[in-house]
Amino acid sequence: VQLVESGGGLVQPGGSLRLSCAASGFTFSSYGMNWYRQAPGKERELVARIDIIGRSTFYAASVKDRFTISRDNAKNTVYLQMNSLKPEDTAVYYCNAAGMNHWGKGTLVTVSS
Repeated sequence: VQLVESGGGLVQPGGSLRLSCAASGFTFSSYGMNWYRQAPGKERELVARIDIIGRSTFYAASVKDRFTISRDNAKNTVYLQMNSLKPEDTAVYYCNAAGMNHWGKGTLVTVSS
């Protein structure tokens, strides 16, 4: 199982970023996918979740109406569109297949002016 996150960077408050997670080594279309984040000094937390066909989604209250999770099963990729970013969104973001304890290296998102 390999999960490779990308798309992070430095962005000003109010800005946007789109994260991608390329998955391999398992049947991507058979698994729900999650985005987690871990801020400095804090525990990893669930940000968003999407079901196997992309019809059902869940968002943490802190990101609801600002973030959108989506997936492309043909490309074995899950995305996280992040809008109206806030300094408190600063964290390393990870993707994860539901029920699997496999993690990529993550991608760092820094929201700062």
